[in-house]
Amino acid sequence: MSWHLGRMCGFDLETTGIDVETDRIVTATVVQCGGGQPTVPANWLTDPGVEIPEGAAKVHGITTERARAEGKPAPEVVADVLAALGQVIASGIPIVAMNARYDLTLLDREAARYGLPPLPTGPVIDPLVLDKQADRYRKGKRTLTALCEHYDVPLGAAHTSDADAIAACRVAWRIGSTRPELGSLSLDQLHTAQVGWAAEQAAGLQTHLRRTDPAAYCAPEWPLIPRQQNGDR
Repeated sequence: MSWHLGRMCGFDLETTGIDVETDRIVTATVVQCGGGQPTVPANWLTDPGVEIPEGAAKVHGITTERARAEGKPAPEVVADVLAALGQVIASGIPIVAMNARYDLTLLDREAARYGLPPLPTGPVIDPLVLDKQADRYRKGKRTLTALCEHYDVPLGAAHTSDADAIAACRVAWRIGSTRPELGSLSLDQLHTAQVGWAAEQAAGLQTHLRRTDPAAYCAPEWPLIPRQQNGDR
């Protein structure tokens, strides 16, 4: 059976910012869907232990005050998310994450922060990487909202982790259904192919950015940027 017809697990984080090394999880969603079985969502609201910047709160709607009042302690949430994703990986279900490099790396750094074991290796599907490979010369944005519009996928409440996680699975399904050169690959083949495609895409973006910023750097690794050693890249 083609990967896009099987069970998937959407994963999405809303966070305090965009730096995977220093920012924290505010909300998290792990939702299993598809494969002819019921959708099973799990959602978490975290007290990240730090202030949530106003700009981030405007994006996802979670203020520092609400997180402190209603959120579970960050170490507990990180452990729960790692356990939920670990169970999915052990079941052979792919994790679907829009811009997986961001979410999985930030989760990895949170795990290290609280002395928790890293997530086991398993197949990952990244709609952003797939879309750039399938339609590399298309003009316009490649945000999840833009991809949902392009592939005619309902999004719901954008920038909430539960809506974004489900939407990422739907975009992945649509790409696999409409691009037989991608949909016909096995999960292992697809994962391996994305490692190469993501590196090529990062190199192209870095070249573009260095036209105006000679120091611009885009990590080539996917779906996880390795932890830094002694501050070196």
